[in-house]
Amino acid sequence: MSLNRITNIRLRSQQLVKPEFKDPKELVAWMGAVQAQDYRMVRWALGVRLKSGSLKTVEDAFQKGEILRTHVMRPTWHMVTSDDIRWMLKLSSQRIITACNTFAKGNGINISEELYSKANDHFIKVLAENNHLTKQELGEEMVNSGIISDAEGIGYLLTRAEQEAIVCSGADKGGKATYALLAERAPMAKELPREESIALLARRYFCSHSPASLNDFIWWSGLSATEARQAIGLIDSELIKDKFALQELFVHQFWDKRIKSNEVLHFLPSFDEYLISYKDRTAAMDKEHHPKAFNNYGTFYPVILHNGKIVGNWKKMIKKGEIKCETSFFVDCPDLDKELLEKAECRYRDFYKR
Repeated sequence: MSLNRITNIRLRSQQLVKPEFKDPKELVAWMGAVQAQDYRMVRWALGVRLKSGSLKTVEDAFQKGEILRTHVMRPTWHMVTSDDIRWMLKLSSQRIITACNTFAKGNGINISEELYSKANDHFIKVLAENNHLTKQELGEEMVNSGIISDAEGIGYLLTRAEQEAIVCSGADKGGKATYALLAERAPMAKELPREESIALLARRYFCSHSPASLNDFIWWSGLSATEARQAIGLIDSELIKDKFALQELFVHQFWDKRIKSNEVLHFLPSFDEYLISYKDRTAAMDKEHHPKAFNNYGTFYPVILHNGKIVGNWKKMIKKGEIKCETSFFVDCPDLDKELLEKAECRYRDFYKR
């Protein structure tokens, strides 16, 4: 498989060329999950992949609970749909609980199972009837009720409550993130048998992230190597195998056609799926430039995507009340059409204006 074919398919599968969705919920369902450390940035990660997305379109879907933000798959934030959240949590909750317990103990914090249980009961009580509260408000509630002496450990309690399907993201309140009861936010969410869940997760990933390797899928999904191999095996008839640089890659049959992408340039947000969802990122950018796109501590920066390759960085600026994008490139790009840059900036600015 050629490098051009890899990037051409990824641009299409990730909805960065010829996007197929207008509805944020449909897009998130297609992607499986969208990493979402920074809520401000993930709104644009969805917007750049929608046919004609606006900030209002994405925020409305979030406020209504059609898409939810929670810790799932790996111990980090993701956007998932209200239909998918329960079966996805069931797949990853025990891994995330174990990781969080290890992290807490490493920081000298030891929370008993009894305390987690008391906290969950209190969350159910104070959040009932769609009473969405911020992290700070919930910390104060826990202190006032005598469950904890200070609010320092509230983050651990909330993450555990997420994993036990008690809470998830609520509607923003005064520009601040809140928590709500999952039972009220996603009452129709279904659980699935484990085998069906891992097969569905693999199908979502390889439809939306092809071409990708087994290691890429393990990294993105958080599944063990054994589970990931089983998941791929369950959808084996849907996958086409190919090789690139001694790696075995899988392409979902949905993309078994001639893919030729038009010239494209996007300002991608930090933690974007185009980079973060693959263990091996060399197809997207030269290894020497990796430190300019992400560091060794898991922080990913806003980057410029040009014809499937990451070629630079950008940052949002406000000049005379107008949104501007300041750019820098890893190397000179003499063949870069300046009109493409202007269109990308205009697309980003329009997302916030519409």
